[in-house]
Amino acid sequence: MKKIFYLIILAMVTSSCKKFLDVQPESQVDKNLLFNTEDGFKEALNGVYTLCSSGNLYGEYLTFGDLEVKAQNYDFIDFSYQNIANFAYSDLSYISRNDRVWTSAYQAIVNCNYILEAIDSKKGLFTGNNYEIIKGETLTLRAYLHFDLLRIYAPSFISRPNAKAIPYVTEVKIKSTPFSTVAEVLDKVIIDLNAAKVLLKKGDPILSSAYVVGYPSTIGATETTTNDLFLQNRRMRMNYYSTCGELARAYLYRNELAQSLSNALEVINSNKFPFTKEADFVATDVTKKDRIFYPELISSWAIPNQAKKLEALYANSNPTFSATSSRIDDVFEKNGVGGYDWRLAQWFLKGTLTTGGAERSFLQKYISNTTPIVNLHPLVAPAIRLSEMYYIAAEAGYDSNPTAAVEYFNTFRHKRGIPNNVVVTDKASLIELLILDARKEFYGESQFFYMLKRLNHTIRISPTQIRPGTDAVFVSPIPDDELAYRNN
Repeated sequence: MKKIFYLIILAMVTSSCKKFLDVQPESQVDKNLLFNTEDGFKEALNGVYTLCSSGNLYGEYLTFGDLEVKAQNYDFIDFSYQNIANFAYSDLSYISRNDRVWTSAYQAIVNCNYILEAIDSKKGLFTGNNYEIIKGETLTLRAYLHFDLLRIYAPSFISRPNAKAIPYVTEVKIKSTPFSTVAEVLDKVIIDLNAAKVLLKKGDPILSSAYVVGYPSTIGATETTTNDLFLQNRRMRMNYYSTCGELARAYLYRNELAQSLSNALEVINSNKFPFTKEADFVATDVTKKDRIFYPELISSWAIPNQAKKLEALYANSNPTFSATSSRIDDVFEKNGVGGYDWRLAQWFLKGTLTTGGAERSFLQKYISNTTPIVNLHPLVAPAIRLSEMYYIAAEAGYDSNPTAAVEYFNTFRHKRGIPNNVVVTDKASLIELLILDARKEFYGESQFFYMLKRLNHTIRISPTQIRPGTDAVFVSPIPDDELAYRNN
């Protein structure tokens, strides 16, 4: 991408900023013009979300792409993807996508920093709680992006906490930002998130008792309690509970269990995110069917334009990503608890590839029906799920209260149709059970690979083959251009 500091000349990337782009070329947008009104700040922030939802980030690569390949969830004829599944990171197509992730993430981060650089001096522009909301969301986005870059391009905390990691960029300046260590990046992530949490606590509409999570078409759902479009549908943005959830992740990554547990429980105990009803998940009427456990999404990326891409990736007759039914049956424990699991029954459709006629199970999680037959909910990429908070509560809480920790896990399993409770006598056994379930829950979402990396866990290639968890497996290469053109 040449240099991170080249990105400071980029404008806010968003279609909603066209009225500014009509005035000046994209590379020369006057930030003083953009940040001269409250609406300018809103549009700039919307631009960051637009970039995050693009194919280079959470609209494809960081949700549906190579991290899932590395997690061994698919079977391939394509040698390029097979190379990635074998952790051959010198593959040219992988290098190209890997570089675009790095570039796009830092572009979004720099645009966050433009907002944060200007917002305090323009506080008088804002009405209501919009100053706190915009600044809080922006800080959360900056932390979220840095944390994922850390989880992709640096050793894990459990592996090498003092290793060179990534730059944590907090300023718009010509000189490039030095690299921080893994531990230092985590410190900065947590600082940003805690600052955001304080701000969002002051006025995020999702905290109101009147804000009820539901499906867009459901009578009584009140995710649009205000006429202000900017404050509606808080689960499509980094809301207060998103910040709690990301703190739970970051503290767990750093093995600060009490803080991780506290933030996970704040989400769980809010009772804002109801478990999806079985009738909604298994409905045959697509207008009433919830394929993704939509009410349980704490935060998500709006990706309405990715429907055809997702069909090509997962659900057409010759998708890019599919798995043999034997692999799916193994992952979802068909001969054990999988016999009860709603996810196995509802997420996969058996068929054969048109190329070669190979037998496969095709993922249906991201099917998007078009008008006049529309989905119960919009097409989104999950960012943070309620289920992850239950996993974190179980793992982070085991040392202090094993009984309660196991109960969190059992409560969640029941909500996926699994009736029997697990009984564990040590934390290591619980973690293995969490790993088994997380691979199912996060299938097609990339979070499972992050979990294996955090734990420095072996990767299960097949029922008879495992790969040790090492930096050679878990650490993606930083783009050559980034290293070659730095001035520090």
